Amino acid sequence: MYLKKLKIGNVELENNILLAPMAGVTDKPFRMITKEYGPSLVGTEMVSSKGLYYNDDKTKLLLDTENEKRPISAQIFGSDPETMGYAAKYVSKLADIVDINMGCPAPKVVKNGDGSKLLLNLSLVEEIVKAVVENSEVPVTVKMRKGWDNNNIVAVEAAKIIEKAGAEAITIHGRTREEYYLRKSGLGYNKES
Repeated sequence: MYLKKLKIGNVELENNILLAPMAGVTDKPFRMITKEYGPSLVGTEMVSSKGLYYNDDKTKLLLDTENEKRPISAQIFGSDPETMGYAAKYVSKLADIVDINMGCPAPKVVKNGDGSKLLLNLSLVEEIVKAVVENSEVPVTVKMRKGWDNNNIVAVEAAKIIEKAGAEAITIHGRTREEYYLRKSGLGYNKES
């Protein structure tokens, strides 16, 4: 494996091994154990921007990073620029990087226009990234999928918009929302495979 240092905005990372944020997986105990094996960055589970906006205690618990090794990324999700801006301001006081989720395929997330559903509205993508960047005290990154489905592969176009809006780094999950986590990732997709 080829290891090299990375820099995201003003955050210097010791290597290029990063723990991707994932709901129901990257909770505090998992992050603390994983950090002992060498990733330079770990991320919280995704946190609802509306949950933070409405002061939900359960949502805030997901952001408990006390006694954890730094740096840590906090991932937020939502489709409203105002609440995403609020969430960015809130989590940037707790984390070293604010990450925007544009990749979650879960029905309960996309039904509200959040997660990977954002990839069907690139003007909203731009508004959200701008709102988060303007309200964050730390670098902003985006995690997204390559598109919604094979008829809507927008990774390149979305990445250009995201970069222009001020994000410091972008991670692309090599599947569409329609592909979820199944099958091989990449360019081809066959429902029968």
